[in-house]
Amino acid sequence: MTESTDRASVPRIPALPLSQWPDEMSEFVARLRSNVVTQDDEASRTAGMNIVGTLANHPALAMAYLTFNAQLLTGNSLTTRQRELLILRVAHLRRSDYEWAQHALIAKDVGISAEETARVAEGPHAEGWSHVERVMLTAVDDLILDGAISADTWTELGEYFGHTRQIDLVFTVGTYAMLAMALRSFAVEPEPALVPHLPSQPR
Repeated sequence: MTESTDRASVPRIPALPLSQWPDEMSEFVARLRSNVVTQDDEASRTAGMNIVGTLANHPALAMAYLTFNAQLLTGNSLTTRQRELLILRVAHLRRSDYEWAQHALIAKDVGISAEETARVAEGPHAEGWSHVERVMLTAVDDLILDGAISADTWTELGEYFGHTRQIDLVFTVGTYAMLAMALRSFAVEPEPALVPHLPSQPR
């Protein structure tokens, strides 16, 4: 496996400091984070700012994307645990160390154990998942590897999820797959808060 691009020593696109953001974007991000970021610890509040600073090079797209992403974080019909397991599996399959580290930190905050987080990399057939979690992780693999949820997986998913949750699952996976591509392509540097959560070897 080739080295993950987001472990590059120099970012390909610089993360702009807050002082260089347009006023409109600074105010937008402040409002957004007050609604989305609820953790009290400094690590959770600062993680992710380098990707926002990178996107600040394109403020119009940044604000549109972050608005959409906020819907997946605050309006998602999936549970927080389900959402984070999906995102971690995407990060592993897309080999995005930054995305993995950021969501390993979030997973810890929402009660997902370190053992469970590590198990995500083993995939849906690892021992310990509930049946619905196994089906969800299989759906991620289907989407990332084949571009669609297989008929068999869809049938199993329908035993647990109605149409709203099915839609949220597909859009969550698709959105974070796109973000993983951006993180790797731009070589976004992880913040110090994320470094302890990076995989020991690049994905």
